[in-house]
Amino acid sequence: MSEMDQDNPKYSGIQKLYFQDDGVIPNHPRLPVLLYRGVWLAESALAEARLNQNGWGNSWVNGVFDYHHYHSNAHEALAVISGFVKLTLGGEKGQKVYLKSGDVVVLPAGTGHKRLEASSDFRIAGAYPGGMSYNTRTGEQRERPKVLQEIQEVPIPDTDPVYGIAGPLTKLWYKS
Repeated sequence: MSEMDQDNPKYSGIQKLYFQDDGVIPNHPRLPVLLYRGVWLAESALAEARLNQNGWGNSWVNGVFDYHHYHSNAHEALAVISGFVKLTLGGEKGQKVYLKSGDVVVLPAGTGHKRLEASSDFRIAGAYPGGMSYNTRTGEQRERPKVLQEIQEVPIPDTDPVYGIAGPLTKLWYKS
């Protein structure tokens, strides 16, 4: 399910995607994925530095795994530095999303993601609020009770990875 937030012009370009628990990938029970289209188009090469400046650290530059996975103990921001990628968000029956250079997607803890295809020049920067450490989960049933609890305990970030301290993420997520 997708919607745009029209209440505030600063938020109007941010797409919100909601995903339900599919029995394997828990997704987040109330927080939406936030998709910022083309926000860093002119400066996509600086994406990792910008994420860090906005309080999202423990960053890396690489790609996205080609299998469904999620992080139960941290939210994650992914900023496309170059090329394009097609992802499935939300698990096997989730939504396919096409991202290109300059796009940023913010995944709340528990949100499944998988790379379906990418250009040969695809690079993405990932970061976590406050530089949190993150785990990688794949939906194993034995982990389920623990990860459901972990997802609930991850706090709302203090800053938006794109707009910083005054950014819309905290307001959009508190409204959810």
